[in-house]
Amino acid sequence: MLKNLTAEDYIKLEDELGALTYSPLNLIIDRAEGVWLYDINGDKYLDCTSAFSSVNLGHCHPKLLEVFKKQAGKMTQVSRALRNTVLPLYFKKITEITGKDKVLPMNTGAEGVETAVKLARKWAYTVKGVEKDKAEIIVCKNNFHGRTTTLISFSSNPAYKDPFGPLTPGFKIIPFGDIEALKNAITSNTCAFLMEPIQGEGGVQVPPDGFLKQAENVCRENNVLLMLDEIQTGWGRTGKMFAHLHEDVNPDVLIVGKSLSGGFYPVSAVLADKEIMDVFKPGEHGSTFAGNPLGCAVAIKAMEVLEEENLAENAAELGSYLMDKLKTLNNPHVKEVRGKGLFIAVELDEPGRPYCDKLLKKGIICKETQSNIIRLAPPLIITKEQVDFIFDCFAEVFNV
Repeated sequence: MLKNLTAEDYIKLEDELGALTYSPLNLIIDRAEGVWLYDINGDKYLDCTSAFSSVNLGHCHPKLLEVFKKQAGKMTQVSRALRNTVLPLYFKKITEITGKDKVLPMNTGAEGVETAVKLARKWAYTVKGVEKDKAEIIVCKNNFHGRTTTLISFSSNPAYKDPFGPLTPGFKIIPFGDIEALKNAITSNTCAFLMEPIQGEGGVQVPPDGFLKQAENVCRENNVLLMLDEIQTGWGRTGKMFAHLHEDVNPDVLIVGKSLSGGFYPVSAVLADKEIMDVFKPGEHGSTFAGNPLGCAVAIKAMEVLEEENLAENAAELGSYLMDKLKTLNNPHVKEVRGKGLFIAVELDEPGRPYCDKLLKKGIICKETQSNIIRLAPPLIITKEQVDFIFDCFAEVFNV
């Protein structure tokens, strides 16, 4: 084990030995607790990324840590070729929270979306009666559903897909939030409409009020599955347990992940009622680690903590408070402040990275997306005093 490494040593090792698929801030994090990250020099920073919303409960939540340690000492992994004492309890908890009949466990968000694509296609052929290999799925421009070959095939970002062809066919792209475009895109071969209730990587883009409900009605009228990717918007992030609850929508297929395990273990899931999920038969889909006891145990506790600590309500209250304050920023380059709950964007008419660098020096970690949009998604355990600290730093950086 190498000892007494400097920040430059860590950066050199990472850049020389790792694939260059990220361009991270040159900040070496050594430990994390609650809303705070600490670098190797002991300096602390308020985390406004929540590891891309995978630590909604904060870093190293003590209740999750306790369950993680206990389960790790008892049983971590058995394949789905066997049954275990934790998986059924996980199924019970997550179906109760989501209101869905059945769950198919996966590990990552991308795996969850891939699973939903397979589910929709088999449903199309065995239930709807679409001709073999003709099923179509409608998606939205500026979507981000993952980085597998199939998922990048329906991205509208050339950087995500152009170097990686040939791409997977069977997808139509419509403008985000355009109900008329959705209606016009549907054909007899359409099996599903897949969308994020709020686009995260797309810049915290919020659809027009009522769009989700309209989309639900259009899908019902045309026998099309409404599949919602709540990997980033789920688990309290937008001020409700799930973003679709803002409009009382009931998706046919729900995809969740990220903070489902509070950042302790990769856990994702696809949920649907039995009439849809039961098209899958043994041997048609699976994953070695999906549904493992360690991931299931920590996910159960993460869901319990979300409810017990009223974190969705905290996100609603403090998210509204923070957005109202950010809208007072006095800077001509700020075009818009938008979002729901603690999922907030500050859109600029110039690059956001220089602002992020200045905020970092004041103890705030945030990241730009789409070049000119600063995304804020702090852990849902954040306090009013910590929100005030975020705004004070923004005011110092932005106000002119």
